[in-house]
Amino acid sequence: MSAEAGAISDSPAGGLVRRVRLPNDRRTPAAARALVRSVLEEAGLDSLLNEALLLTTELSTNAVVHANTELDIEVRADASGLTVTVTDFAPGPVEQLAVGPRNESVDIGEVAERGRGLLLVDHFASRWGTVHEGTGKGVWFRLEGGTAAETATAVVPAIPKEIEGGTPSAGALTSLLQVSPERPSEDGLAEFAAGLLAELARLTGAAGGVIRLDRGDGGGRQLLARYGRAPRDDAETIKVPLVVNRPYGGELELDASPVGYAQPLATMVAERFSLHLENDRLRRTDLRRQTWLTFLAEASELLAQSLDVNLTMALIPQLVVPRLGQWCAVHTTDAWGHLQLAAATHTDESALPELHETLAQTGPDSVLARLEEASRLGTQVMLPPPAEGFAVPLVARGTRLGTLAVGRHHRIRHDTDEVAILEDVARRAALAIDNARIHDERHKVARTLQASLLPPTLPRVDGVGFAAEYVPTGSEVGGDFYDVVPSGPDSWVVVVGDVSGKGVQAATVTGLVRDVIRILVDDGKPMTEILCRVNKTLVQRGGGRYCTLAMASVARAKDGVLAVCLHLAGHDRAVLVHADGKTSFVGEGGTALGLLETISSPDAEVRLQPGDSLIFYTDGVTERRRGRELFGTARLRDAAGPLAGYPAEVMAARLRSTTINFSVEEPRDDIAILVLRNDA
Repeated sequence: MSAEAGAISDSPAGGLVRRVRLPNDRRTPAAARALVRSVLEEAGLDSLLNEALLLTTELSTNAVVHANTELDIEVRADASGLTVTVTDFAPGPVEQLAVGPRNESVDIGEVAERGRGLLLVDHFASRWGTVHEGTGKGVWFRLEGGTAAETATAVVPAIPKEIEGGTPSAGALTSLLQVSPERPSEDGLAEFAAGLLAELARLTGAAGGVIRLDRGDGGGRQLLARYGRAPRDDAETIKVPLVVNRPYGGELELDASPVGYAQPLATMVAERFSLHLENDRLRRTDLRRQTWLTFLAEASELLAQSLDVNLTMALIPQLVVPRLGQWCAVHTTDAWGHLQLAAATHTDESALPELHETLAQTGPDSVLARLEEASRLGTQVMLPPPAEGFAVPLVARGTRLGTLAVGRHHRIRHDTDEVAILEDVARRAALAIDNARIHDERHKVARTLQASLLPPTLPRVDGVGFAAEYVPTGSEVGGDFYDVVPSGPDSWVVVVGDVSGKGVQAATVTGLVRDVIRILVDDGKPMTEILCRVNKTLVQRGGGRYCTLAMASVARAKDGVLAVCLHLAGHDRAVLVHADGKTSFVGEGGTALGLLETISSPDAEVRLQPGDSLIFYTDGVTERRRGRELFGTARLRDAAGPLAGYPAEVMAARLRSTTINFSVEEPRDDIAILVLRNDA
């Protein structure tokens, strides 16, 4: 049933016709206006632009807000005017509006909120009505060309005399309701709100007005814009709430009497401004989400850089405070399932002792009891005063590692986004702790296995000094090793070797080489046979790995000289340091073990006089890097010369320090140094 006589079919035939279905979206009114504008421009009816855009905005906005469905819009234009039909698909009738004769004044303040759009249609349209077709219902209006301005002025009801500023024209209303902020920022929104208030006050004759906004950030309702004098609490004013989604809230207050056009116009302005506030909320939400994503990425990067358990747990509270809470504490679960405080921090360092005391208290209602509940149940748990906040479990790979507790800031509660971020931080922190623990465990296993491949102590012999230094790298077992095996009353076999690769396989081959050498030395086999047997063993059982070896038989003569027979199987030459500080390289290169069926191993005879030393080393020393520069054998020889007068232990320790201090980088390969010195 039509609200007023007339129907769409009464419009003249021919002309332009445009139909489109628009989604239920906040951008739909803008799309509807664009459609109407294009038809008006094409039909040459620019004089109807303001009224057509105003009424199209009203009907499409009402369809989006109240019907909450898609909408169809049909635009017909001919030589005499424009007809627009907006149809939605929500059940129920079109809002009814009792409209009296055109020459009677209508009290717009008494019209229901959802009927004001129809009242505007009744005021500005030449004709209008409602349609009901199938599942759709809607409103149409007709604007006559050439007489629209007169029609709009004629149908505007009388305004009470106490409202200054006269009758608002269609153009003024359109410009007021369709304007948007120039800058999508807080300052731009405030300037826009101030201009909106000023225009609203001019149209309604208000003495002033304010717009207050609460963004839900804990600051409460703040003054966003003000025009003229602020309304007094005891005065009769117009107060319209801003229709925005949480956490936003606000109010428009106008220092004007709520009669005539002032109340509904303020309501329409508040509704339109609420749309801009919603855009601001979405913009801020998007920016905040981007900020949180950046924060999570940076937190993940920082946590991934640390493979030390204690350092990782100390880093977690520093990431959370103060961005996500006033204080933060990390508890870990011990072997008996009890929680132990691992790290804690507070925005106020002076409050840290009190926080520790609160976290240590026991009892059914204590913070510790709530933390144990969170760890046991694996869910988020609220914390009681005075440590208000909440705790989330630290779970990684199905294992409960402890809890992450966070205290809220004063007067600000955590919103849902912050809670989700904290839970994400807890997951990443738990994974970082678990990774650090796994790395620590692997590190311990590697060190234990590496220690089993090295002699626990070197022989202590009067007149002969043996000393060694070993620097492992990473969490994998290396292939470097050394050994000193007694071969007689006053003779020994000194071995320094390097098996290719790292890991368990390299350790297995290292242990194999070491054990074979020890067995053959105990059997009294000569050096050449030992090397051949080791080579054969590696070819058969080495799994493709090879070994470089420096092996020397050492015998003490009656005159106090140490006779050394040196064999190098693909290994670097040893450094001979005389008692006077002169240095030289000794030994002849041979074939590495495990590569070929037969090897060559020329020997070199060296006599160590009292005070002389022989230094064996692996390639971890000479290949120590500082950028592109290597430590090298020449630098090793230069460092060994000044150490001639020192005991073997001091020489080995000093060479180790010199090698390590050559570069600030972590060593890329294991470092092994063994010093043989004649202390006679």
